[in-house]
Amino acid sequence: MASVRLERIAKRFDAGGTPAVDGVSLEIADGEFTVIVGPSGCGKTTVLRMIAGLEGPTAGRIFIDGTDVTDLPPRERDIAMVFQNYALYPHLSVRENIGFGLRMRRVDPVDIARRVDRIAESLEIGVLLDRRPAQLSGGQRQRVALARAIVREPAVFLFDEPLSNLDAQVRAQTRGELVRLHRRLGTTMIYVTHDQVEAMTMAQRVAVMHKGRVEQFAPPLDVYRAPSTLFVASFLGSPTINRFAGRVLPDGTSQRFDGGVRLRVEAPLAEVATLAVRPEHLNLVAPTEGSAGEVTLVEPLGPETILHVRLTGGEQATLRLGAGTTPAVGDTVGVSVRATEALVYDARGRLMGRGVA
Repeated sequence: MASVRLERIAKRFDAGGTPAVDGVSLEIADGEFTVIVGPSGCGKTTVLRMIAGLEGPTAGRIFIDGTDVTDLPPRERDIAMVFQNYALYPHLSVRENIGFGLRMRRVDPVDIARRVDRIAESLEIGVLLDRRPAQLSGGQRQRVALARAIVREPAVFLFDEPLSNLDAQVRAQTRGELVRLHRRLGTTMIYVTHDQVEAMTMAQRVAVMHKGRVEQFAPPLDVYRAPSTLFVASFLGSPTINRFAGRVLPDGTSQRFDGGVRLRVEAPLAEVATLAVRPEHLNLVAPTEGSAGEVTLVEPLGPETILHVRLTGGEQATLRLGAGTTPAVGDTVGVSVRATEALVYDARGRLMGRGVA
């Protein structure tokens, strides 16, 4: 096990061009499960490859367990990496694939056999040891790739979108297996994904990246409930967070947000501001009790219903409602905000306050 520290690492692939990674600093504790999440092109995989030693940083330093490994080759960093495409040798059996790295390190064959058998049984692939990769399903291949990484007993595991090729059911199952595996091993794990569900359900802390920078690094629920920027608020959550343009104006001894919806807020006065509200924090009320609008789309999902409303001022609102009676398309409804859950962002997209009851 080991801690990982990144000190303002940067990466430019073209001299003078836009940096793929721009001054990223992270401190990942020994034994922590950290997920780096963000849209395509945000730099998350480049960060992982620099930790692995597959890419060299243009600037900054990388430390593993307190040792500066910035200039060390991958084999000297005591890491194991699991890729999106499994990277199994097609001509080798499952047993040979799992033990390949140990054989290259000239580990005793008896020890290799013991470790391979133990890991295979723990991942429930013991019956597959004599098969070739072509005879396995996608989920089974990913377990073999995991086993090959685990059997090395590294200080740090790196995962590069390992579940993205799996179907939804297998992905959910493997997600749980990885969390249980981390609890059992207690090894530092750094996991890259664009999937917010994986980030929210697996991580102890989430680093949200955007345009080469880390926008927020915190526990998943903190990131969801108090996103530090409007990008983070919009990226995490499905349906996406509602955004209403307006201003923060004085209201006696306090302030109010004046825009598509109106409510009291604790935020500095601002001529340009955005009120952001999760769909589950909008309430369906009578048209006279909230902002009136017309239902434009109803999406019944079984345990919940997603309601889309076009407000009188032209703004769009999305509500997440429990199962039960819902309006029909074309109905006039009212929308109110659960004030204490509303977030206020300034013109640069930075969190500046929230609503008050």
